[in-house]
Amino acid sequence: MKSTRKVLLSWSGGKDAAWALHVLRQRDDVEVVGLLTSITREYDRASMQGIRRDVLHAQARSVGLPLLEAGIPASCANADYEAAMAAALANAAARWPDLRTVAFGDLFLEDIRAYRVANLARTGWEAITPLFGSDTTTLAREMIAGGLRAALCCVDTTQLDARFAGRDFDEDLLVDLPAGVDPCGENGEFHTCVADGPMFTHPLVLERGETVLRDNRFAYTDHLLP
Repeated sequence: MKSTRKVLLSWSGGKDAAWALHVLRQRDDVEVVGLLTSITREYDRASMQGIRRDVLHAQARSVGLPLLEAGIPASCANADYEAAMAAALANAAARWPDLRTVAFGDLFLEDIRAYRVANLARTGWEAITPLFGSDTTTLAREMIAGGLRAALCCVDTTQLDARFAGRDFDEDLLVDLPAGVDPCGENGEFHTCVADGPMFTHPLVLERGETVLRDNRFAYTDHLLP
């Protein structure tokens, strides 16, 4: 019998992580056993997306996987991040002794992937990127057609107008994105919060909250459980 490799999935609460889970679950050589997310302690939110911690845990319940947290400070140096992730991975290895692989939803940024590979290798772990090299226009449409439901929760206003914050990730959005903006936001133009998809057992009902500008750059739209 073919052996199945246990995998921990880096979980941001966004569409790429969710779709990576969907893709991995269609393979017979891997088993996703848990999710790993970094939480900014002062805000109690996902570090990049700004998604609330309770929403992240609701997502994890719907996909049927435990969520492991790596707490980091708001002013986080690389050393702080790497130490927090190393501690979280040590906890994961204690829970699943044969687990040494982390999956990421990276799409085409080779420098980011190389950093992950090198960083994990230092502690004896391996990185896999099941979506890497995908055509992002095709992938975005595949996600939407496949039933993924998400909304923009963070917009980098140096790359995309703040008015896009809070919009649904759908075909209308893809049509309206300016030329030069990646359809999946892979260059950091936007981040998303997922509420439903083929990886979920049940959809999340999320209420759209206020949009605020932080660091005079990032427009965050809150998404709340009722």
